[in-house]
Amino acid sequence: MMIISFSFICVFAVLINKVSLQETVEAVIGGSVLLPCSSTKDFKLQDINVHWRHNGSKIVCDIIEGRHSETQDPDYKNRVETFPDEYERGNFSIKLNNLTYTDAGVFNCLISHSSEIRTLQLIINGV
Repeated sequence: MMIISFSFICVFAVLINKVSLQETVEAVIGGSVLLPCSSTKDFKLQDINVHWRHNGSKIVCDIIEGRHSETQDPDYKNRVETFPDEYERGNFSIKLNNLTYTDAGVFNCLISHSSEIRTLQLIINGV
């Protein structure tokens, strides 16, 4: 019984830690927002892939081996800016322009070499 309780406490502690990594970002309809994502781990740019997703499935942006991939959901075409000069520093943040109400929701940034996941809750406010 004690092992089960200890296991439950450990799992709960891990879940609490994961939840605390979520950040809330607010922006205004029609405006722009910077969605931060960075890694502090050592890496070689050619070995890294970064995947930005919206609400779990929409492809916002992929950075494959240090290059911005053209594959993305049509909702984000010509609205996402990346910062290639920052990749070497581990900064894979993106800027999302011309915000709409449908942009509200959860954005995930997965950095493949380290399995780091950054979760952001985007709230869109009216003008």
